Amino acid sequence: MVRDVWEKGEAYEAYVGRWSRRVAGPFVAWLGLPPGGRWLDVGCGTGALSAAAREAGAGLVVGADPSAGFLRAGSGPRIAADARALPLAGGTFDAVISGLALNFVPDPGRAAAEFARVATPGGTVAAYVWDYADGMRMMRFFWDAAAEADPGGAADEAARFPLCRPEPLAALWRAAGLAHVTVRPIEIPTVFPDFADYWDPFLGGQGAAPAYLMSLPPTRRDAIRHLLKNRLPAAPDGSIHLTARAWAVRGTTTG
Repeated sequence: MVRDVWEKGEAYEAYVGRWSRRVAGPFVAWLGLPPGGRWLDVGCGTGALSAAAREAGAGLVVGADPSAGFLRAGSGPRIAADARALPLAGGTFDAVISGLALNFVPDPGRAAAEFARVATPGGTVAAYVWDYADGMRMMRFFWDAAAEADPGGAADEAARFPLCRPEPLAALWRAAGLAHVTVRPIEIPTVFPDFADYWDPFLGGQGAAPAYLMSLPPTRRDAIRHLLKNRLPAAPDGSIHLTARAWAVRGTTTG
C-alpha cells in the first residue's frame, strides 16, 4: 500500500484544506461552547479548525500534529505530537477537537482515550471525518475512476476507513468513556471553477488519493484523468458543482 503523505501545507490546502475550512465553522458552532477556555486541536494540520475555534472566541488554542511541515504552515502555539501519546498533562483542556485526522491514526481507540484523558472533567471531546463511502463526492469520483483504470491497485478510502460512519464513531467515543455522545452530518458545497481546479491538487501528492496517484506510471494517471474529465458533472461554463459530507461526533468527559 502507498504511504499517505502529509508534509507540504500549500499542496494540502489546494487539495482538501480549503474544504476543511468550510466544515470547521459549522462544526465549532455545533459544539456551542462559551467564549474563553483552553482548546487542543489534535492533528491540526495547516490550522483550519484552530482558526475556526479562535474566531468562535476560544481563549487559547494549542495545535498538535506529527508533521513538521504542517506545523510550520500554521500559526499560534503548536507542538509536535502523536495523537496516541499526547505529551500533555491530564485534565488540561476544556475542549479537545480534531478535524479530518482521526481515521489516519493507526490506533484510533488509543487516540480517543488520549483526547478524553487531557480534557477537563465535563470537558468536550469532538472530531469530524469525511464520509468517504459516498458523501465526499470529489473523492468518490476519483476512487471509482481509479478502480477502473488500476484494477486491484486502488486503495479506496471508503474501504480503508470504516471508522468514518456514524455508528463506528459513536462506538469509539463511548469506548473512550465519554458521555452524552452525539453524531451528526455536516455537508458543504465544493465548487470547482474548472476541471484543472479539481484535478491539479491531486498532483500535489499530499493525502491518500494524491499519494496513490503520484505512485502510478504516467499512462495510468492519464487514464484516470481521462475518465474523470468525462464523468464529472460540468456546467455549461465548465464549473463542477459537488458536495462533501463529514460526520461529526462529540461527547463529554465524566468525573
